[in-house]
Amino acid sequence: MHKLALALVITLLATAAYAQETNAYKTRIESYEAQTNTIIIKGFGQIGSFSVTSGTVTVRCKEDLDVTHGTRMYGIVIDFSGDATRQYALVDEDELDPFLDGLDYLAKITSSASPLPAFEAGITTKAGLRIEAHSNRRQSGITYQFELDDRFRMPLTTDQVVQLENLVIQSKKYLDELKRAQ
Repeated sequence: MHKLALALVITLLATAAYAQETNAYKTRIESYEAQTNTIIIKGFGQIGSFSVTSGTVTVRCKEDLDVTHGTRMYGIVIDFSGDATRQYALVDEDELDPFLDGLDYLAKITSSASPLPAFEAGITTKAGLRIEAHSNRRQSGITYQFELDDRFRMPLTTDQVVQLENLVIQSKKYLDELKRAQ
């Protein structure tokens, strides 16, 4: 009987821990926007977009202002829309440099990155946005994929990875200018 009760308690604790993990905010921006008893102004500015096979990828700058406390939070939104689907990921300002470094590396990667016949390489943000490069020596070249938390996948070309990188660079510059002006 004690073993059954102990197993039940462990199961309940594990379930509660899982529920807490899945309900947790993944980015600082999400957490900031979830504040209660304060006024949050969410500002957006479109930097640019590019077409993909089944829709459009758009990059926007984001500034949140907590009017009550006088604090600000910055980041970008990478948005995919097409065929009755809209998916987006928030990228915190402190993730932009590592994300850009990853995009730059992936845009330049070659099939010689690994001595093995196949590989994948990728950069993932806190929000679950992942850009991956795949290579299989039986197939020529590198293929890319835009992925959100394993719930959405979309193929990209090398040029589209470079376009995304350029839009993120422009976003970072815009946010830097915005902060200097305040």
